[in-house]
Amino acid sequence: MYLEHFGLDEPPFRITPVTVFFFSGANRGEILDALIYSLSEAEGIVKVSGEVGSGKTMLCRMLLERLPKHVETIYLANPSLSREEMLYAIADALGLSIDGKRVGIVMHSIQNKLEEKAREGKRVVVLVDEAHAMPLDTLEELRLLYNLQVGNDKLLQIILFGQPELNAKLDQPNMRQLKDRIVHHFHMQPLSRNALESYLMFRMRAAGYRGPDIFSPNAIKLIADASNGLMRRINILADKSLLSAFVEDTHNIGVRHVQAAMRDSELKPARSLAGKKLLMGSAAGMLLLTGLAAWWLLDRPPARTSTQPSPAIVPQPDNAPVPATGEKTNPATSSLASPPQPAADNLPPAATPASIASVSPATGKAGLYEQRLAAGKQLLEQTASTSSGQEKTVASIQLFFNEEIKRERIENFLKRAEGLGKLSEIYLLPAKFGGKDGLRVLYGAYPSIHAARDAINELPPRYQETFTASVYAF
Repeated sequence: MYLEHFGLDEPPFRITPVTVFFFSGANRGEILDALIYSLSEAEGIVKVSGEVGSGKTMLCRMLLERLPKHVETIYLANPSLSREEMLYAIADALGLSIDGKRVGIVMHSIQNKLEEKAREGKRVVVLVDEAHAMPLDTLEELRLLYNLQVGNDKLLQIILFGQPELNAKLDQPNMRQLKDRIVHHFHMQPLSRNALESYLMFRMRAAGYRGPDIFSPNAIKLIADASNGLMRRINILADKSLLSAFVEDTHNIGVRHVQAAMRDSELKPARSLAGKKLLMGSAAGMLLLTGLAAWWLLDRPPARTSTQPSPAIVPQPDNAPVPATGEKTNPATSSLASPPQPAADNLPPAATPASIASVSPATGKAGLYEQRLAAGKQLLEQTASTSSGQEKTVASIQLFFNEEIKRERIENFLKRAEGLGKLSEIYLLPAKFGGKDGLRVLYGAYPSIHAARDAINELPPRYQETFTASVYAF
């Protein structure tokens, strides 16, 4: 109806997953890359969690398109299958004739077919959508299928997509064997307000729009509050806002258009005007609850440093591991540019992980920020090549990442790390998030992903309490 009005080739905000509209910002692109990478390890089950409407199915469809040709996929869209029905569904997807055969025979046939695929150099991956709704017996059968192997090679890989209820299901005592085999955890964060603005116009331009940005800042804020950052709700509100603007014969989306969409969708903003006084009255308590965990690391005056007060606002870590585990926290925002890159001739030669960790802070012109950027660059060099007898760095622990950079806050974190005696373990890596300059904050250097994963449990207690650490593989 409004396509010609806005110069669109197709509706930009359909809720049906269409891969051309896949948005790689807000950790989606990183999770996709991490999933593809994790399949190269050929071991371990992978779990992807996210709220209803966060884009899990879209991510699953993108994975189906992006996997290499030698990887064959079995997509289980109906999670409410019994143990036997799930086995029959997998056998059917493998092209096996299973009519009238007993479950034991079907299981044996599946194993023989998977061994045949392995000899042909092919790998089979089962993608389970809505895995939180899968019966426990069926999940256990998946674990038994995963155990099939030839020599040291697994015959089947499994990726579970589900709502947060899947985590609670896996925490049950009778699910501990399955949970122990999950080696990568990814969590799909809701879209932040900054990411939402990019998302809206990305979808518009993917649908053929060629004009200027049309969503006003207040309209974006209202969509963010009403949707809680969930893509499905965002799409519904944006679509109806376009329709409202079309009826009004305007090309600019304002608050009134979003409000009309909200009324039609029966959605309310998370922060309604009626509750404004209550929110203001409880602001101090909320800041206390959310800030206590990060206080020691980010806001407390640093040990052995000047008495200059710390900033009143602290950055909130946003974990999105790549490839890694990791769930929680909100992105920190900033208007500062990307960090300066240290000159190559000022860096020490490539070293082993142990020698990299022992680099002490300099007392010259370079601040802690530049020092740890230089250490991060040296760490990257260590992942690319090694000298004779040196052990190659494969992974690190990601404490958090920021989608935008605010140097003063990172310096503050580094001073806390120095006070804890852990500065030499911290590495800063510049990164791109949705086209913006961001920063990864890593801890330690390890010769394998398993070593990094084990080291998470050995992090300083304050880091374990504050951050959802994840493995970052180079």
